[in-house]
Amino acid sequence: MTDQELKDLVASLAVDSKEMHAAHKELHAAQKETSEQMKLTDAQIKRNDKALTEKLDRMGITLGNIGQNQGAVAEEFFYNSLKETQTLAGVHYDFIDKNILRSGNGVSDEFDMILVNGKDVAIVEVKYKAHATDLDKLLSKKYANFKKLFPAYKNYRHHLVLATFHLYDELKQQALNHNVIVLQRKGNLVESYLPKSEVH
Repeated sequence: MTDQELKDLVASLAVDSKEMHAAHKELHAAQKETSEQMKLTDAQIKRNDKALTEKLDRMGITLGNIGQNQGAVAEEFFYNSLKETQTLAGVHYDFIDKNILRSGNGVSDEFDMILVNGKDVAIVEVKYKAHATDLDKLLSKKYANFKKLFPAYKNYRHHLVLATFHLYDELKQQALNHNVIVLQRKGNLVESYLPKSEVH
């Protein structure tokens, strides 16, 4: 390698080094700018998440209130209807109570309505719109808890009742097949559907 070639090589390395240093500075500036943008984006995402969470919480509260209001409307409707006649499925009852909360024997439960006479007790579960899970709960948990919490009615005839503004025909048939009386709103009236065992 000649002297001149060596000088040219050193000069080109110096130029490459300056270019690399300049490129490195540009890259560092771009990384810093990207980092700042990411910080701003993260802050915006956190603000959006907080706003969305607050909005969802408010919506959840609103929907919960709507559900409670609908349930209260249904309970009031069926209570007023039954209180008027105190008759259910052709059986007259002496007393009707609503929203009975009872605890004992390690069990706690609330019953929408209970109707009682000297030999019959009706346990009424009220739903704005009944679902299969409501029927299952009435047949298993509610009824089992009733027997534990109200032992005084052990020798009474027990009548399970599902009262609702709306339910599907399949669910109505399923309830009737399990000897559950179905009360359904029909305009301003209550229409009773009786299982075969309840027909007098």
